[in-house]
Formats: sequence, C-alpha cells, structure tokens
Amino acid sequence: MSEVNKTAEKHLAHEEIIPNAQNGMVMLLLNIVLMIAFLAFGIIIIGNEMFSGLGITLLVVSSIYFLIIGPILFAGLKILKPNEALVLTLFGKYYGTIKGEGFFFVNPFVTATNPSTASTSTGTTAVEKAAPTIKNTMHAQSAMSIPNKKISLKVMTLNNDKQKINDQLGNPIVIGIVVIWKVVNTAKAVFNVDNYTEYLSIQCDSALRNIVRLYPYDAPNDNNEKSLRGSSQEVAEMLRTEIQSKVEIAGLEIIEARITHLSYAPEIAAVMLQRQQASAIIDARQMIVEGAVGMVEMALQKLNENDIVKLDEERKAAMVSNLLVILCGNKDAQPIVNSGSLY
Repeated sequence: MSEVNKTAEKHLAHEEIIPNAQNGMVMLLLNIVLMIAFLAFGIIIIGNEMFSGLGITLLVVSSIYFLIIGPILFAGLKILKPNEALVLTLFGKYYGTIKGEGFFFVNPFVTATNPSTASTSTGTTAVEKAAPTIKNTMHAQSAMSIPNKKISLKVMTLNNDKQKINDQLGNPIVIGIVVIWKVVNTAKAVFNVDNYTEYLSIQCDSALRNIVRLYPYDAPNDNNEKSLRGSSQEVAEMLRTEIQSKVEIAGLEIIEARITHLSYAPEIAAVMLQRQQASAIIDARQMIVEGAVGMVEMALQKLNENDIVKLDEERKAAMVSNLLVILCGNKDAQPIVNSGSLY
C-alpha cells in the first residue's frame, strides 16, 4: 500500500521548469525581415522567369517560408504583464512555465494551459462557478469571450458563502471567512488538481467545518477556555494552517485567513441573546454590589475616624441597609429629611 501511495505522490509532484525563451522583439523583427526577403526573392524569380531546376527550388523554399513557416513562428510570441505566468505544454507534455513581464519567443507549437478558465456547460467559467467572489484578474475575458490562459501570480481574495455549522456545544452558528492566497507553483496548480480555484474553495469549506467543531461560540469570562468569539486570532491561525496543509498539493500559499462573520443561527439567535443579556446583567450586578460594599465600608471608617457621630450596632445596620439600597437600586432614591432627633 505504501508503494502505491509513493507512486501516486510521484505522479502528482510537479516542479516548475523554466523553458528556453528568446527575446520576442528580436525574433519578431527577424521573422518579418526574412518574410519580406523571401517574398522579394520570389518576385524576382517570377519576374525574370528563372524557371530552371534551381530557380523552381528556390521559389518553392521562398513560398514555404512566406506562407507557412513565417506565420507559424508568430504563434511563438508571448507577452506577459507583471505577476503573470504561462504554463506551456508541448504535445501533451509539460514544457515549462514563463514568468515575469516581457516579450518572449518560445516553441510555436506549445499551448498555454489554465484550467480555471475552462467554460462549464452553463457558459460560466470554473472560477465563477466555484467561488463567485474571488476578486482577481484571472477570469477576465475579452469582448469575444476568449478565455485568458495566463495564470495570475498576484495575491487574491476568496470570500466563500456563509455556512451554518454546529460548534463544540452543538449550537448552530453562521460563520463566514475570507482567505488571502496566491499561486506559488504553477505546475502543481495546473497538473495536480482538476481546477485549483474550485479545489481551494472546497478545501476552505472543509477546513472551516473541522475547526469550528473544536470551539464553542462563546466562553464564560472567568474561564480561560478558547472560543470562536473570544479567540479569533488563534482560530484564524489554526484555520490558515489547516487550509495550507490541504492545498499544498495544488501549489497554493495561504497568506491569511480571517473570520468575517460570526453569529448564532436565526432559529436560536433570540434565545442566545436573552442568555447573553442575563449573563451581562448578573456580571453588572456583581460589580455594583462589590463597589457598594466598599463604599459603605469606607463611609463607616471615615465616620469613626473623625468622630462625626457615634452609632450603635442597630443604627449602623440601618445606615448600611439604606446605603446599599441607594447604591444598588435600579432607580434614583427619593431622599427623606429627618427633622427630629436621631433616636
């Protein structure tokens, strides 16, 4: 079984090959000059009626270059913009990858391959079908709807649809992520997977489900347990690592993965909101009581230190009760002025 796995990995592993590309401008000018020269040579032969054996041979050679070889050589001219690449195949075999901006000349019989621009039966590209919100220039098409065979090496953004997933406690939540990625190995991206953009989109969904199931939506404040809401940085890093391990075979690099949307599912959102409100009220009351007790203790201490008034235990208890009612009440207290004696 291990031998089978090693063989499969060997067939999947593709390293980039840099082809022998010539200066495109030099080859363009040279081909034009040769075509003009052979055309003029043929005209001279026909004009001078040099139809001997040698003349006919030269005329045939001139015609072949002008009508066949010259136009074919134009097919080997390739233009690349910054952060673009062309994956070339020659009769079904991987020929090499051209990278970098410039004007190049390669074997005119090679063909460029980019599976992410392949049209589906509905007429849309695989990029639009798999991840309609991928913001890049790869799926830009000309006015004649000719797919672009160039592979973008720019940093791109994938924003999949929001998903409903159960967290660690079984609560259904709605979560969405954004993934920043780029192609680092064009050979793996083209040959190891059927469509690397669709593959990335599916693996992001799978990794998101695996990570979300490990954490609860929220955790109590007095608990150091990690949660999706309170440990967004840690969850995002685990999510990036999980996705990277899955798309390594496709020659992709995950630069960043972040949670963009996080909420309870609609069917439990109202109940969970009440729970959060109750928890917030309890925490607030606890803080208010702790502060009120401290203020009462400080007031009694100041009265005793300055000998402002002597209070027995019963009067102290009444004073503490009144102060706690005032400090812990939901509404402002209505003062009552005592015009008589203290006792």
